Amino acid sequence: MDSLRGLAAGEIDHIVKNTSNHWRKAFNVYAKLLFDWHHEKNRKDLSASWQEYRDEKLFRAQSQEALLFSKPELDSETQSIHIIAGKTYAATLNLPPLIWLDSHFAINKKHRLIVAPYPDYRQLSNARIAQLIVLMKELE
Repeated sequence: MDSLRGLAAGEIDHIVKNTSNHWRKAFNVYAKLLFDWHHEKNRKDLSASWQEYRDEKLFRAQSQEALLFSKPELDSETQSIHIIAGKTYAATLNLPPLIWLDSHFAINKKHRLIVAPYPDYRQLSNARIAQLIVLMKELE
């Protein structure tokens, strides 16, 4: 693809049913992260649960987030927060200098960039999701 588009209704379910269990886990972790992030921000139209958020709003055209499979376009003027999923992948991207906060998270505040664990239950656990949200707040 050379353009960005939101997922259509039912597309996450279709992807999960027609691929490996890996995508179910990844979508669930992203839904938990973004649901908790929007909850922290007191978003008024928030779904009742992360599961409902996943099924009705995650990566949709009207959402404020996107899942990209390419290096982010880093611009210090942007309001976007860029989260790179996995330090192995991050190492292939020739990113600007990062400050490693621990073995799981790195940050570059100028470019509003965070390297976080891969979106998998073991790597990006609920405790690490909470830690990631703290880092995201620092970039607001």
